[in-house]
Amino acid sequence: MRRALGVFVGVAAALCVTVTPAAADDNYYDDDNLWSMEACELPGRSKFKFSIFYNSGQNGAWRNIGYRVYNFDVLRPGGSDPGTYRLRFCYEGASSPWPGSSQPIKNNAASGENHHPKYTARVYYNSGYKGAQDVMDPYQHIARFRNVYNQNASFQWTNS
Repeated sequence: MRRALGVFVGVAAALCVTVTPAAADDNYYDDDNLWSMEACELPGRSKFKFSIFYNSGQNGAWRNIGYRVYNFDVLRPGGSDPGTYRLRFCYEGASSPWPGSSQPIKNNAASGENHHPKYTARVYYNSGYKGAQDVMDPYQHIARFRNVYNQNASFQWTNS
């Protein structure tokens, strides 16, 4: 009986352990943020609910982001690709590209919009969701980042 109880407690404890997302999960998100057609849809019309802009006032080039980004300069796609990629603003404007088109996002963004109905968007000064941040509640925009203006390195969604 004692042995059976010990096995039961051990199995129950294993089931209660909180598992942190694996690197493979992060690669999945990096794939979506890098390659999805949603990234360059018009802001507010994309399934990706956060838009980051090169200029203040939601002007210039943009990028829609759907998932957390640990470091705007080091995205690692899944699969067999061993490389890393920078997250860049979309290329817009056929004959004369909009300001910021194809530029790296890291330390280059000036404003943002959160189109999500439930989650808060946070843009951080440092990689890894650290340092100063600008926070956008659901359906909020920031015409000019105050804390991370042209000094931004990561992004994530939070419940508050």
